[in-house]
Amino acid sequence: MELLGERWTVLVLRELAYGPRRFYELKEDIAGISANVLAQRLSELESRKLVRRAKLPPPASIQVYEATEWGLEVVPLIASLGRWAARSPWHDPARRRSHVSVIMSFQTLISAARAEGLRARIGFHFGDVSYVATINHGRLDVERGPTEDCDLEFRGAPNEVSAVVLRGARFETIEVKGDMELAKRFVTLFPLPPKIG
Repeated sequence: MELLGERWTVLVLRELAYGPRRFYELKEDIAGISANVLAQRLSELESRKLVRRAKLPPPASIQVYEATEWGLEVVPLIASLGRWAARSPWHDPARRRSHVSVIMSFQTLISAARAEGLRARIGFHFGDVSYVATINHGRLDVERGPTEDCDLEFRGAPNEVSAVVLRGARFETIEVKGDMELAKRFVTLFPLPPKIG
């Protein structure tokens, strides 16, 4: 808890789970955090060797923050905490979510039994950020990057895509391209855990 116990620390690490991010991206995607607090948490995480500063290669040459290998080891724990928190009667799935939290929830909630025998590449576009999720052997492996050669693609705001995949919103609320039979099966792969009480 000395490493992660400060408010916002876990959310900062979650946002770095799939690759480097700029300061303003982190500020935008962690709802409610101030710039001063974010700068303080990043500095603390750097001093604890969980996060480091890096520069993107040219032509970007922009400073970003990224989780260290040791920092990334905590990601499965963060995902498990998210699954545990989803059981809370106060959990509000309609609350604004970042693209990272949406992708992490898909990885955490996938049912190996429901995905049995399914092999597919699914692309996700959230504005200028994209991910490729590969389903194989009941697992969902994710990497950030271009969605080339995907069987299916979802495009929309994180909350809109989450509503379609996790809560049964209509496909027409977002842009869906590719194999629609696969899309219909894909949205059944993520049962939410039962609420307590």
